[in-house]
Amino acid sequence: MSKSFLEKLAKRLKHLKEERKLTQDDLGINGVSGSMISLLELAKTDVTVTKLKIIADNLELEVKNLFDFKD
Repeated sequence: MSKSFLEKLAKRLKHLKEERKLTQDDLGINGVSGSMISLLELAKTDVTVTKLKIIADNLELEVKNLFDFKD
């Protein structure tokens, strides 16, 4: 993935987490660790589709909503 894309995903993920008043550990359940959420929010790691599905489920969203970037 490109760095720009990862940075947009990181910003979106952090916004969604904070909007719901969740911590990284709150979001990092069901097979995704809080430390993985941290790395994603810092755009320091890539992520699989499976993990994105878990994160979206934890946020009670569809996966496509994770990619609703505002440029």
